Amino acid sequence: MNACDFVMVLDRLQERHPRYHRLAYDFLLDALRTVIAGLGERRHISGQELADGARRLAIERFGPLARTVLEYWGIHSTDDLGEMVFALVEVGVLTKQEEDRPEDFEDLFDFEEVFDHNYPWTVAP
Repeated sequence: MNACDFVMVLDRLQERHPRYHRLAYDFLLDALRTVIAGLGERRHISGQELADGARRLAIERFGPLARTVLEYWGIHSTDDLGEMVFALVEVGVLTKQEEDRPEDFEDLFDFEEVFDHNYPWTVAP
């Protein structure tokens, strides 16, 4: 898919799922690429693995503002990540296995807990 086609796909996603910012889809695909790059081999990624990858990437990119940025984009829970994944499947950007379900992303972790209460603060020496 070339860049022009991807922009058209993002436009369609925005029309069908207006609650998610177009940057949210870019972020989710970056999280997927990051998870895949960290594997020793190419294989199917579970909902848990993708959600964990998105959490790590959000903290790496946005630091203490991770939750704020994700929520600005419409991502308030791991359930939203699942909705986005299946929206990307619907438009042909991603594929799924027969057993994959949006429920695979339900309540995997609480955003307030992982981004606020358990934020990995470090103290400079």
